[in-house]
Amino acid sequence: MGFFDKVRAEFIDIIEWIDTTGNTLVYRFERYDNEIKYEAKLVVREGQQAVFVNEGKLADVFKPGTYTLTTQNLPILTTLKGWKYGFHSPFKAEVYFCSTRQFTNLKWGTPGAVTMRDKEFGPVRVTSFGIYSIRVKDPSVFIREIVGTDGNFTTESIEDNLRGKIGMRIKEVLPETGIPIIDMESKVMMLGQMLKDRIAPSFEGLGLELAEIQVQDIGLPQEVEAAIDKAGAIKAVGNLGAFTQYETAASIPAAASNPGGTAAAGVGIGMGFAMANQMTQAMADQQGASQSPPPLPGFYAAIDGKQAGPFSMDALRQKVLAGEIGRDTLVWKSGMNEWTAAGQVPETAALFQDVPPPLPGK
Repeated sequence: MGFFDKVRAEFIDIIEWIDTTGNTLVYRFERYDNEIKYEAKLVVREGQQAVFVNEGKLADVFKPGTYTLTTQNLPILTTLKGWKYGFHSPFKAEVYFCSTRQFTNLKWGTPGAVTMRDKEFGPVRVTSFGIYSIRVKDPSVFIREIVGTDGNFTTESIEDNLRGKIGMRIKEVLPETGIPIIDMESKVMMLGQMLKDRIAPSFEGLGLELAEIQVQDIGLPQEVEAAIDKAGAIKAVGNLGAFTQYETAASIPAAASNPGGTAAAGVGIGMGFAMANQMTQAMADQQGASQSPPPLPGFYAAIDGKQAGPFSMDALRQKVLAGEIGRDTLVWKSGMNEWTAAGQVPETAALFQDVPPPLPGK
């Protein structure tokens, strides 16, 4: 073996990259003065591609496999260098390894609320968030458009940019879907596919493939969620009349626990009767016992220590004229916080205009 053959044998080396980070998209193989020897071994593993860059120009791209670098497998680089006497001397080039595996669990979210027009709720502000997955589809384009000369390019280096692209596009996609907001939670798979179809072309322009996008949650304003819950409660009890009675029964314990002197005492007396009356009526409505519309809400009155009613205004007037209900009689109807003397409630106080007050000393 001659002297120069021995030197070349000593300079033959291996160019490879073993990724131990889990988040590196592009890694530049580091070597002194970027010098690569003739017949060096290039090892490209599954899930990788290797890109040679000569004096800032993209040259050859190698897919998974093991290569001995010669003029036969470096045609573009050989043309760029323009060697006239073969390829037996060292050459300078940068080698970038691109990870082409899928990078998952990258997060995205809408930058602020999206205003939508819903047929049932009108204009509604909606938020959304989820995760997405990417892979390098075209290493040459990705290095040229995004990486540049960065020798260690990670997902964190581009995540903000991609998150912004997804967040802005979903602000366009959500209002165009035509899906009622009450049904959006059950349509997240369809939303994800629509979003992927809309955004994928802009990712390809960066040399990336948008492998998957998931919509994990749709956020609605609290008042809309409360309205949805109330609509569900109405359906659960059967009709609006039954729901009104249900809320009336639910409000009586709160009124009874309110420290209101004699008013609270009056509530305590009639509370059990009201609860039984309203819940019985609600159950009858659910079972279809009566198909007639529910009676209009009226006033209840505490008469002889017991709850009576509800009474219409005409019925109350007759009770007043008969002396069964006085100004101090406690009354209550749906919407009132507590039992109150009839003379202090504007609607019932008007019934006493033609009734003389009690005689002095009586």
